[in-house]
Amino acid sequence: MASGGSSPREGRKRKKKSDGSVRGKSKSRSADASQVQADIDRFTSSGHNALKRKDYVEAINCFKRAYKAATETKETKAHRACAFNLGAAYVEAGKPQKGLEYLQKAQPGEKKERVADLQYNLGVAHEALEDRAQASTHYFQAAQLYRAQGDGSTEGDTCMKLALCHLHLKDWSQAAQVYQRAAESYRVAGRLDSAALALKEASTHMLESDSFTSDDVISMLSQCLELSVSIKQPDTLGKLYNELGLNFSQLKMFAEAAECYEQALPLVRSKPRRLAVVLQNLGAVHNTLGQYQQALDFHREAAALHGSQGSRRAQGRCFSNLGFAHTQLGELEEAGESYLHALQAFKDTDDCMGQWQACEGLGEIRLQHREPDRATVYYKQALGMLSKCKDSDGAVQERLVNKLSEALQLKLSLQQRAPPPRRGGPPDHNHRRQPRRVPDGSGGEPSQGRPVRRDRLNDHKAQNGFVVGPAVSASGPDVDQRPHGEAVIIHAPAHSHPGAPHSTQQDYLAVHTDANRNLNNTYEQADTDSQDLPKAEESTETQPSDHIEAIHQTTVDKNELSVVQSVPGDSATSRSAFPALVRLKSRFCSVM
Repeated sequence: MASGGSSPREGRKRKKKSDGSVRGKSKSRSADASQVQADIDRFTSSGHNALKRKDYVEAINCFKRAYKAATETKETKAHRACAFNLGAAYVEAGKPQKGLEYLQKAQPGEKKERVADLQYNLGVAHEALEDRAQASTHYFQAAQLYRAQGDGSTEGDTCMKLALCHLHLKDWSQAAQVYQRAAESYRVAGRLDSAALALKEASTHMLESDSFTSDDVISMLSQCLELSVSIKQPDTLGKLYNELGLNFSQLKMFAEAAECYEQALPLVRSKPRRLAVVLQNLGAVHNTLGQYQQALDFHREAAALHGSQGSRRAQGRCFSNLGFAHTQLGELEEAGESYLHALQAFKDTDDCMGQWQACEGLGEIRLQHREPDRATVYYKQALGMLSKCKDSDGAVQERLVNKLSEALQLKLSLQQRAPPPRRGGPPDHNHRRQPRRVPDGSGGEPSQGRPVRRDRLNDHKAQNGFVVGPAVSASGPDVDQRPHGEAVIIHAPAHSHPGAPHSTQQDYLAVHTDANRNLNNTYEQADTDSQDLPKAEESTETQPSDHIEAIHQTTVDKNELSVVQSVPGDSATSRSAFPALVRLKSRFCSVM
């Protein structure tokens, strides 16, 4: 019986036709997938090229098209790679919040090959959003993953950024430890120059922390000096030696500091602004070592260079150091002239702190010349300027008040000793007070009010009050060991004063811990009070290295480092708080 259905042969024929159709559709889908992948590759390549031109708008557009194409496939790896690139491009374009959204979409469910770079980019995004606590978490994870991959160079770069986050969080101890880790990573990678810079940063922030001993810091500095021979760029090496000198000074290792500045000198000769800073620091260290005669030329040259660069405040501090050296050499006329130059520079820059220090020095000189009226004027001016300083120190105020009182006592003593005018006639001008002769140190008893020469005191490196960190007290039986930041004073006995006749006591000495305050860390930038000069050299001084660029954060004048870092009332004492800012540079990947 015939069937109304199709024959078996016809069924087989239709089946064969159906199989051909499936194979055709499969080939078509394969061709479409290949085309999509080709589009992703093309858009990604175009995005990278746009980034090289810093055309961030075009880069974002290209990565967007790549991401859109990737969403049409079921290939999650390509989808994550495109999200990764798009997020990084947004961060580079200054849109970290938008970038963070795509970077989070790029996170896989488990660790993959690019997870380290992803954690790094997440850290960059959070850092740009100023969420440094979260940024430090991602940087730490990235550093761990780079270490696991054996990528010491990238681990070191990541640690530099991680340390910067800790600095912003004011965690000096953790920052120092991370800088040490960066140095270790750079050593493994053979980047010894970068390791030296990281060790320098570690030592700097060890000094900011209470978690390390001086031996720990010295160890870092020694390792840094050993590796410094690997640095071939003169500019980088000169800056390194200058900053190592600052660190040695803070440890009161002034001879070592002087050696560092000496090594920096030939490297900065062609850069007047940098040369001025190194000369200023070298002169200040020679003051500290009691080598005042050697210091004079450094002070003068530094002052002249700062003046040619329009750095009036720094110039004033060089004159202040010069005045201090002349005073210690007994050259009071030259000292007075230097302090007057310093005072004018400080007035020009509204530096109240510098003004009271210069006035105090001038008052001291007037006392040495037994001119109490002029000394009184200067001490009153010093007190007035001190009152205008933020966080002015009570100990300094007390010292100035005591000196003012001393000047008034001297005036009273001189008035009492002056013979009365003769009755019935004009005053006897033959009894006019003669200017006081300053002894030349050739022998005999020192006159009242003359500074005690350094060779009459115990030979101590920091005896003249040049201090960074805790104040250094002079040693000797008559020395008042004052707390942190005060002047070191050799007192006359209670019954004696500078005007007392025939005194056999040692002269009054006030070695100001804040009189020689002029270590300078403005190596990479101009004085904030620089005057406008025609085409001033190095106006755009700072040139970032491969992975760091310098930022100086200080207080009051924003760029000066006091030698007496611990003197209360001297707000310009902070070392560069954030010395190594790694640029917000995201990492990109090719299509996976």
